[in-house]
Amino acid sequence: MFKALIRKVLPRSAIVSLKKNREDVRLLLLSLFAKSPFLSSLYYTLVSREFRREQHAVLNGRLTYYKTHQSLANTASSALLRRNTHRLEKGLIMRPRRPVFAEQYIQETVEAFAKMVNSRTSCEQELKWATDVLTDYFDVVEPTAVVTSARNVFEATGRRGDSGYVPYTDSDRSRSQIDDLQLELLFRQRRSTRWFRQSSVEDDKLDRAIQLASWAPSACNRQPFRFFVANGNEKAQQIAELAVGTGGFVHNIPCTIAVVGELSAYPLERDRHLIYIDGSLAAMQLMLALETLGLASCPLNWPDIDFREKAIAERLELAPEQRVVMLIAIGYAEHTGKIPYSQKKTVESLRQDVK
Repeated sequence: MFKALIRKVLPRSAIVSLKKNREDVRLLLLSLFAKSPFLSSLYYTLVSREFRREQHAVLNGRLTYYKTHQSLANTASSALLRRNTHRLEKGLIMRPRRPVFAEQYIQETVEAFAKMVNSRTSCEQELKWATDVLTDYFDVVEPTAVVTSARNVFEATGRRGDSGYVPYTDSDRSRSQIDDLQLELLFRQRRSTRWFRQSSVEDDKLDRAIQLASWAPSACNRQPFRFFVANGNEKAQQIAELAVGTGGFVHNIPCTIAVVGELSAYPLERDRHLIYIDGSLAAMQLMLALETLGLASCPLNWPDIDFREKAIAERLELAPEQRVVMLIAIGYAEHTGKIPYSQKKTVESLRQDVK
């Protein structure tokens, strides 16, 4: 309303002059505050509020991490246990393997393991993995005071690994029959589809795609993300219309998935960007899996805009430490609907050799 009033009152030349002056002031401020990290932090304290939501989310993530790992009473998965079990795996596969390793974190690992063993809500598959890896670790590590103390905690749980959830050789790795040409065909097949048939999307296909997406790599195997599924036109459109760039086709989206990062997986600020890296890796794998199941998809732009963040957090009932990574529209492609050609960059423009 204020902008409309300005347009009515001021002549066009005055409006252009105001915009030019505003851009000059913005450039001056950026030039001043960009001179050092300290001044940059002042800028985002005094001038801009753009990072406040992220800062709030990161602090809540750290708080939730520490509160959760005090008891681990009502959780299916422990980020600390997942991370440290993976660290133990890396120690076990080292060549040459050190006779003593992981002393700095083995005690907290077995304590978290014991809490998960006693929890009624813990994931049995996660426990089997941790049990097997810890069994292997204590079988090969040389005893020290720290190792012996941790071993006693582990043995007191009464569990010993025998499920085969341990590091294995490359020769035992699963092998597919897909070559690069077939893979290229799948990549070319997966295009951002915006026109869908008004057919329902089967939940079992979504579950299968999510299961396949879980095989995506993530830092220390923490998998700090969830897939919030809005299946059905009304719910799907309510979520998709919150994104940027869905105008004109949002009305025909039968299913929307929100990939949501869990900052509660990290105790330190330095890892705050991993939810976007790991979430994106899983999202790409999800979209490729959908293609093999006959479903098309379109990743939807999700910029960090405050009112949109608030709206989707309320709609999905997100905790402060949960942040949306991206949205994905899903459905059966309407075969007469057109798809942008979107020429990709060449290898020459993408590759940069290190000198």
